[in-house]
Amino acid sequence: MSANSASAAPEAEQPSTGSGPRIPKVPFWAQIVAGLVLGVLLGWLARSQDVSWLVTTLDKVGSIFVQLLKLAVAPLVFFAILVSITNLRKVNNAARLATRTLLWFMITSLIAVAIGLAIGLITNPGSGTGLTPKDGKLPENRGSWIDFLTGIIPDNVITPFTELNVLQIVFMAAVAGIAALKLGDKAQPILTLSQSILELLQKALWWVIRLAPIGTVGLIGYAIADYGWDLIGKYATFTADVYIGCLLVMFGVYPLLLATVAKVSPLQFFKGAWPAIQLAFVSRSSVGTMPVTQRVTERLGVPKEYASFAVPFGATTKMDGCAAIYPALAAIFIAQIFDVQLGIGDYVLIAFVSVIGSAATAGLTGATVMLTLTLSTLGLPLEGVGLLMAIDPILDMIRTATNVAGQALVPVIVSAREKILDHDKYNSASASPIDAFGSSDDDAGRDEDRDRTPEPKDAVPVTA
Repeated sequence: MSANSASAAPEAEQPSTGSGPRIPKVPFWAQIVAGLVLGVLLGWLARSQDVSWLVTTLDKVGSIFVQLLKLAVAPLVFFAILVSITNLRKVNNAARLATRTLLWFMITSLIAVAIGLAIGLITNPGSGTGLTPKDGKLPENRGSWIDFLTGIIPDNVITPFTELNVLQIVFMAAVAGIAALKLGDKAQPILTLSQSILELLQKALWWVIRLAPIGTVGLIGYAIADYGWDLIGKYATFTADVYIGCLLVMFGVYPLLLATVAKVSPLQFFKGAWPAIQLAFVSRSSVGTMPVTQRVTERLGVPKEYASFAVPFGATTKMDGCAAIYPALAAIFIAQIFDVQLGIGDYVLIAFVSVIGSAATAGLTGATVMLTLTLSTLGLPLEGVGLLMAIDPILDMIRTATNVAGQALVPVIVSAREKILDHDKYNSASASPIDAFGSSDDDAGRDEDRDRTPEPKDAVPVTA
């Protein structure tokens, strides 16, 4: 804790005599829950009473929130990847850490896609829905292996930012980061500027994150008002499958890996990572959640230099929800609607696409590109994507929460295996309010002491 925050603690303990009663601060998680409840109520009211202006208002509120998140995506990804690569020079065995990180990304993706396939084969989500092929329509955005492989390299340096092609932005940032490493001290002015810009972007993004409860009202409310419970009922089995699959991975597979591979407490992991997971559920954006994910990863004892590489890398390539569980279930669902029989070879292809092509999702809201990539590889009709678009916002919440949980999990596992995990910090991690993650370290300490009663010193989350 900083000196300023330490000096503020005694003041916070003094009784507020003569200044009137203090209004209790509403925790961020409670604000999110309130937004969910209010959104459902307003959505139900707008649909049942046919209040068109309320539907439009909810749509605009949700759209503006998502647009604000997307506004920061392109520069945030570029500078986060650039800075994270250059930070690897401060880490011993950087190449080994990067390789182990990628390996665990692949292992967890394989486990997730296997769970998705198993659930789909057991429940047959496309049977008895009443949906037919004519209900589907071609998606506007499609993915193919040719586009994926050739689309990594941009035609120019401007278009990837204007068209929000995250994969091309990652490529340019990686090249710039490696070049900066090769230049050494000559590149220091650029690195200093990049670090400052990254911190500026994270500060601005935090202001957007604080609007998440309001954005939740709009996103949930419009989903209910526009789609209605009747439509959601048609996708009940598929929706349940996605949620069950994601929950099994988050609260079954991840704790098992933490306990057996990393040999740390799974409960401590979720206590520390919870602010990022809950924000991911609401925002539906891995990249938008990335600054919070990095902070919680650091407070779980992962060295800052390694976390600053692994988390941005994971936010653009590590998608157990969007790129593993969801496309596996969706492929089975669509195949059953279109009466196409899938064989063992097709399931192997689904697993292959999930592990290799997950970067196609690129941390953005939604997983349409990844799904079309999977369907085109299997030869399934792309019109099937249209069948799932109506229910996508509801599914995307749990998918993104699973993505972000995995993005925090892998650095913990790798750090524990490489014996660089700070176990004292890990064991003292607590589910402190997300408010502590919107500022620099010193500001965070001051905010915590000002806004709430101080916790014992060993329970205060400390970032590296």
